[in-house]
Amino acid sequence: MGSSVKSSSPVTTHVLNTGDGVPAARMALSLHRLDSRTAIWNLITIGSTNEDGRCPGLITSDAFTPGMYKIRFETGQYWESLGQSSFYPYVEVVFTISNADQSFHVPLLVSRFSYSTYRGS
Repeated sequence: MGSSVKSSSPVTTHVLNTGDGVPAARMALSLHRLDSRTAIWNLITIGSTNEDGRCPGLITSDAFTPGMYKIRFETGQYWESLGQSSFYPYVEVVFTISNADQSFHVPLLVSRFSYSTYRGS
């Protein structure tokens, strides 16, 4: 069965609500790839973080190719669902993949008025 049994995506994310010190559960997000010929972002998948702030299955190994990607996190909706306002309606993290044989972890740390990200392991 090979890669069809593989449960992990080559791109993973983990969103943490640093203001409250908890995982950011039920945050909507989407993964996109840039078409270098047209400069248009193509939607690959949509999802939502689980109770641990993770969103498994963003992309399959077969569909993962070198190029420019972005994850759009719907932070405004997330804070609204908690009955709070925030400064950023969404956060887009754009990154370039040159070696699709590797795995890439893209964490997002959010509070109502700030965010940060880094390439994780």
